[in-house]
Amino acid sequence: MTHIDVPFNSEFGIDNLPYGIFSTGTTDKRVGVRLGNNVVDLVQALHDDVFDHASLNPFMAQGRARWIEVRTTLTEAVTTDSVPTDAIHPLDTVTMHMPFDVADYVDFYASEHHATNLGRLFRPDAEPLLPNWKHLPVGYHGRSGTVVVSGTDIARPNGQRKAPDQAMPSFGPSTRLDIEAEMGFVVGIPSNGPITPDRFAEHVFGAVVVNDWSARDIQAWEYVPLGPNLGKSFATSISPWVVPLLALESARTITPIQEPQPLEYLRETQSWALDIDLTVSWNGHDVSYPPYREMYWSPAQMLAHQTINGATSRTGDLFASGTISGPEKHQRGAFIELTWGGAEPAILGDETRTFLEDGDEVVIAANAPGPNGTRIGFGDVRGRIVPAKKD
Repeated sequence: MTHIDVPFNSEFGIDNLPYGIFSTGTTDKRVGVRLGNNVVDLVQALHDDVFDHASLNPFMAQGRARWIEVRTTLTEAVTTDSVPTDAIHPLDTVTMHMPFDVADYVDFYASEHHATNLGRLFRPDAEPLLPNWKHLPVGYHGRSGTVVVSGTDIARPNGQRKAPDQAMPSFGPSTRLDIEAEMGFVVGIPSNGPITPDRFAEHVFGAVVVNDWSARDIQAWEYVPLGPNLGKSFATSISPWVVPLLALESARTITPIQEPQPLEYLRETQSWALDIDLTVSWNGHDVSYPPYREMYWSPAQMLAHQTINGATSRTGDLFASGTISGPEKHQRGAFIELTWGGAEPAILGDETRTFLEDGDEVVIAANAPGPNGTRIGFGDVRGRIVPAKKD
């Protein structure tokens, strides 16, 4: 048995315990929990075969009572120094993998600041928010097969583009490649129909950081009338650690005032808005600090809307918030906003950027309040742009 040292003020202390899938040179992929700068092998620590899988799905499917039981048992083992020595692996000796099998993926558009900014950019002579925006969480069905784990290179997508002054569209690599800094939520317990906002914690296992990469030129040409397709479907990156909802009670807050009052199926008895701070780094330079607490629609409302028509939910479903932006320029979570469509280039040391160039790397990190003044870390999601694939 071994004592696990946790650095002072670590975002991965005993109050966090996020889950992920790891491997070492001597182990296959399996479930681990991060504590400080170590990964605890749950197969060795808890002697439970549900953790001997290359996905969190079997464990997530066991339900909230089981999630609480495992968290309680693991907390006791760590605090009493009862974790076997061979269950502890330094973080820098492991390889992290996709934490869960993505069943379905839905991306929302839940930031009023982001939606307003894009409305002003795309429709300067009209109201920035469309008439439905404050009545329902707007979203689209994404592509689960191209959700990838942090560290995966992102190939610049090819597609059709058409500038306003062009008579015909052209085809080729996107020239306006962008990011979207988001939070994502992972369903553990499936449902054959509506999930009310107050049942959110019964079904949702935890949260990850998301970068929903976006090809703005492809998107602008294709999105009317049915919305995003090729401009979004080429890649969505997620962080390797899933922070359980059980670790986020101290981060709960309330949404901004929702006016008009949402329809009854979207009303929360207690809000699941979350006080999460994100940081966006572009080639090693911090360029934005999006605040998740500013989101107009909560994740519980997103899930309620997603299922109100009778749509099923499955273990491993991922739904994301859409770009997180605040009221200030330094809080914008997409480069199209940060550079105002390319008119105000971002300064990265001795260079400037409007949109992503080949070789650029983006890292999005997040943390939230924990108990007794601690911080709960989500880790980060990173991706590097590589040239477009050729035939």
